[in-house]
Amino acid sequence: MEDEFPKKRNIRPTEKSNLPIVTLLVLVLLVLAMLYVGYEYISDSSSSSEELTSVVVDSTLEESAAEPVSDEPAPVDEPADETKPEPVKEKTEEPKKEEPKKAEKPAISASSIGGEQITHTVKSGETFSSIASRYNLKTETLQGLNSSVSDVKAGTTKLKIQVKAVHTVGAGDVLRVVASKYGITKDALMKANGKTRDFSERGEKLIIPFPDKK
Repeated sequence: MEDEFPKKRNIRPTEKSNLPIVTLLVLVLLVLAMLYVGYEYISDSSSSSEELTSVVVDSTLEESAAEPVSDEPAPVDEPADETKPEPVKEKTEEPKKEEPKKAEKPAISASSIGGEQITHTVKSGETFSSIASRYNLKTETLQGLNSSVSDVKAGTTKLKIQVKAVHTVGAGDVLRVVASKYGITKDALMKANGKTRDFSERGEKLIIPFPDKK
Protein backbone atom coordinates (compact mmCIF):
# COMPACT_ATOMS: atom_id res chain seq x y z
CA MET A 1 0.00 0.00 0.00
CA GLU A 2 2.83 2.25 0.79
CA ASP A 3 4.30 1.44 -2.60
CA GLU A 4 1.17 2.11 -4.49
CA PHE A 5 0.59 5.32 -2.87
CA PRO A 6 3.96 6.76 -2.38
CA LYS A 7 4.16 9.62 -0.02
CA LYS A 8 4.04 12.91 -1.49
CA ARG A 9 7.19 14.99 -1.13
CA ASN A 10 7.11 18.23 0.67
CA ILE A 11 6.33 20.64 -2.12
CA ARG A 12 7.05 24.36 -1.43
CA PRO A 13 3.85 26.17 -1.63
CA THR A 14 3.72 28.56 -4.57
CA GLU A 15 3.53 32.11 -3.48
CA LYS A 16 1.60 34.36 -5.69
CA SER A 17 3.10 37.90 -5.83
CA ASN A 18 1.87 41.05 -7.58
CA LEU A 19 5.36 42.59 -7.79
CA PRO A 20 6.01 41.87 -11.47
CA ILE A 21 2.72 43.41 -12.49
CA VAL A 22 3.37 46.53 -10.48
CA THR A 23 6.85 46.82 -11.92
CA LEU A 24 5.47 46.44 -15.40
CA LEU A 25 2.90 49.10 -14.81
CA VAL A 26 5.51 51.46 -13.43
CA LEU A 27 7.69 50.89 -16.47
CA VAL A 28 4.77 51.49 -18.78
CA LEU A 29 3.89 54.70 -16.98
CA LEU A 30 7.52 55.83 -17.15
CA VAL A 31 7.61 55.13 -20.86
CA LEU A 32 4.37 57.03 -21.37
CA ALA A 33 5.62 59.94 -19.29
CA MET A 34 8.85 60.04 -21.26
CA LEU A 35 6.95 59.95 -24.51
CA TYR A 36 4.68 62.76 -23.36
CA VAL A 37 7.58 64.90 -22.19
CA GLY A 38 9.46 64.22 -25.40
CA TYR A 39 6.41 65.16 -27.47
CA GLU A 40 5.96 68.41 -25.55
CA TYR A 41 9.64 69.25 -25.96
CA ILE A 42 9.57 68.50 -29.66
CA SER A 43 6.39 70.54 -30.18
CA ASP A 44 7.81 73.50 -28.20
CA SER A 45 11.08 73.47 -30.12
CA SER A 46 9.30 73.25 -33.44
CA SER A 47 6.96 76.13 -32.57
CA SER A 48 9.85 78.28 -31.35
CA SER A 49 11.82 77.51 -34.48
CA GLU A 50 8.82 78.47 -36.58
CA GLU A 51 8.47 81.74 -34.67
CA LEU A 52 12.16 82.51 -35.09
CA THR A 53 11.93 81.71 -38.78
CA SER A 54 8.88 83.90 -39.21
CA VAL A 55 10.55 86.75 -37.30
CA VAL A 56 13.69 86.49 -39.41
CA VAL A 57 11.70 86.36 -42.61
CA ASP A 58 9.53 89.31 -41.58
CA SER A 59 12.50 91.47 -40.61
CA THR A 60 14.24 90.59 -43.87
CA LEU A 61 11.13 91.56 -45.81
CA GLU A 62 10.80 94.83 -43.91
CA GLU A 63 14.44 95.74 -44.58
CA SER A 64 14.10 94.87 -48.23
CA ALA A 65 10.89 96.91 -48.47
CA ALA A 66 12.46 99.88 -46.68
CA GLU A 67 15.44 100.00 -49.03
CA PRO A 68 14.30 100.71 -52.60
CA VAL A 69 16.06 98.61 -55.13
CA SER A 70 17.86 100.69 -57.74
CA ASP A 71 19.38 99.44 -60.93
CA GLU A 72 21.97 102.21 -60.88
CA PRO A 73 25.38 101.27 -59.48
CA ALA A 74 26.25 102.66 -56.09
CA PRO A 75 28.27 105.88 -56.30
CA VAL A 76 31.93 105.46 -55.66
CA ASP A 77 33.46 107.96 -53.26
CA GLU A 78 36.11 109.83 -55.18
CA PRO A 79 39.27 110.69 -53.26
CA ALA A 80 39.53 114.33 -52.34
CA ASP A 81 41.62 116.17 -54.89
CA GLU A 82 43.45 119.01 -53.26
CA THR A 83 44.53 120.41 -56.61
CA LYS A 84 40.98 120.62 -57.93
CA PRO A 85 40.37 124.25 -58.92
CA GLU A 86 37.59 126.08 -57.20
CA PRO A 87 34.69 127.15 -59.38
CA VAL A 88 35.15 130.64 -60.65
CA LYS A 89 32.34 132.91 -59.65
CA GLU A 90 31.01 135.01 -62.44
CA LYS A 91 31.37 138.65 -61.72
CA THR A 92 28.11 140.44 -62.03
CA GLU A 93 28.58 143.88 -63.39
CA GLU A 94 26.92 146.40 -61.19
CA PRO A 95 24.88 148.94 -63.06
CA LYS A 96 26.80 152.15 -63.33
CA LYS A 97 25.20 155.02 -61.58
CA GLU A 98 24.50 157.82 -63.95
CA GLU A 99 25.96 161.00 -62.64
CA PRO A 100 23.57 163.91 -62.77
CA LYS A 101 24.39 166.07 -65.71
CA LYS A 102 25.46 169.53 -64.82
CA ALA A 103 23.28 172.20 -66.25
CA GLU A 104 25.14 173.65 -69.18
CA LYS A 105 25.45 177.39 -69.22
CA PRO A 106 24.01 178.93 -72.37
CA ALA A 107 26.77 180.57 -74.35
CA ILE A 108 26.41 184.30 -75.00
CA SER A 109 28.18 185.97 -77.88
CA ALA A 110 30.09 189.19 -77.31
CA SER A 111 28.44 190.77 -80.34
CA SER A 112 25.00 190.41 -78.77
CA ILE A 113 26.13 192.58 -75.85
CA GLY A 114 28.27 195.06 -77.76
CA GLY A 115 31.09 197.21 -76.47
CA GLU A 116 34.66 196.01 -76.16
CA GLN A 117 36.09 192.80 -74.70
CA ILE A 118 38.79 192.68 -72.05
CA THR A 119 40.41 189.88 -70.07
CA HIS A 120 40.18 189.68 -66.29
CA THR A 121 42.55 187.53 -64.21
CA VAL A 122 40.74 186.15 -61.18
CA LYS A 123 42.15 187.29 -57.84
CA SER A 124 41.88 185.62 -54.45
CA GLY A 125 38.36 185.70 -53.02
CA GLU A 126 36.68 186.62 -56.32
CA THR A 127 33.67 184.74 -57.69
CA PHE A 128 31.50 184.94 -60.78
CA SER A 129 29.04 187.07 -58.84
CA SER A 130 31.57 189.56 -57.45
CA ILE A 131 33.33 189.94 -60.81
CA ALA A 132 30.02 190.48 -62.62
CA SER A 133 29.04 193.15 -60.06
CA ARG A 134 32.37 194.92 -60.54
CA TYR A 135 31.79 195.38 -64.27
CA ASN A 136 28.03 196.00 -63.93
CA LEU A 137 27.13 192.71 -65.61
CA LYS A 138 24.61 190.06 -64.67
CA THR A 139 26.09 186.84 -63.31
CA GLU A 140 24.31 184.86 -66.03
CA THR A 141 25.85 187.11 -68.68
CA LEU A 142 29.38 186.65 -67.33
CA GLN A 143 28.88 182.85 -67.13
CA GLY A 144 27.48 182.81 -70.66
CA LEU A 145 30.53 184.64 -71.97
CA ASN A 146 32.71 182.02 -70.23
CA SER A 147 30.57 178.90 -70.70
CA SER A 148 33.65 176.65 -70.80
CA VAL A 149 34.72 177.74 -67.29
CA SER A 150 33.06 175.78 -64.49
CA ASP A 151 35.05 177.09 -61.53
CA VAL A 152 37.23 180.15 -60.99
CA LYS A 153 40.68 179.78 -59.48
CA ALA A 154 42.81 182.68 -58.31
CA GLY A 155 45.81 183.48 -60.52
CA THR A 156 45.03 180.85 -63.18
CA THR A 157 41.51 181.56 -64.44
CA LYS A 158 41.09 184.31 -67.00
CA LEU A 159 37.58 185.52 -67.85
CA LYS A 160 36.31 187.36 -70.87
CA ILE A 161 34.55 190.60 -69.89
CA GLN A 162 32.39 192.85 -72.08
CA VAL A 163 32.60 196.58 -71.23
CA LYS A 164 31.30 199.72 -72.89
CA ALA A 165 34.74 201.08 -73.73
CA VAL A 166 38.37 201.46 -72.72
CA HIS A 167 39.39 205.11 -72.20
CA THR A 168 42.96 206.38 -72.26
CA VAL A 169 43.44 209.22 -69.77
CA GLY A 170 44.52 212.48 -71.36
CA ALA A 171 45.36 215.95 -70.12
CA GLY A 172 42.75 217.22 -67.69
CA ASP A 173 40.92 213.88 -67.49
CA VAL A 174 39.85 213.34 -63.96
CA LEU A 175 37.61 210.49 -62.91
CA ARG A 176 34.54 212.72 -62.55
CA VAL A 177 34.98 214.12 -66.04
CA VAL A 178 35.55 210.70 -67.61
CA ALA A 179 32.54 209.21 -65.82
CA SER A 180 30.22 211.98 -66.94
CA LYS A 181 31.54 211.66 -70.50
CA TYR A 182 30.27 208.02 -70.69
CA GLY A 183 27.11 208.53 -68.64
CA ILE A 184 28.16 206.55 -65.57
CA THR A 185 28.87 207.47 -61.98
CA LYS A 186 32.33 208.12 -60.60
CA ASP A 187 31.83 205.26 -58.08
CA ALA A 188 31.02 202.83 -60.88
CA LEU A 189 34.15 203.95 -62.76
CA MET A 190 36.35 203.53 -59.68
CA LYS A 191 34.81 200.13 -58.90
CA ALA A 192 35.37 198.84 -62.44
CA ASN A 193 39.04 199.86 -62.27
CA GLY A 194 39.61 198.74 -58.69
CA LYS A 195 40.43 202.23 -57.45
CA THR A 196 40.10 203.35 -53.86
CA ARG A 197 41.25 206.94 -54.51
CA ASP A 198 39.95 209.61 -56.88
CA PHE A 199 43.14 209.71 -58.89
CA SER A 200 44.26 208.81 -62.43
CA GLU A 201 47.50 209.25 -64.36
CA ARG A 202 47.97 210.49 -67.88
CA GLY A 203 48.11 207.61 -70.37
CA GLU A 204 46.32 205.27 -67.96
CA LYS A 205 43.65 203.09 -69.55
CA LEU A 206 40.34 203.17 -67.72
CA ILE A 207 37.67 200.51 -68.11
CA ILE A 208 34.26 202.00 -68.76
CA PRO A 209 31.41 199.69 -67.61
CA PHE A 210 27.92 199.71 -69.05
CA PRO A 211 25.58 202.22 -67.43
CA ASP A 212 22.90 199.49 -67.20
CA LYS A 213 23.42 195.83 -66.34
CA LYS A 214 23.76 193.63 -69.38
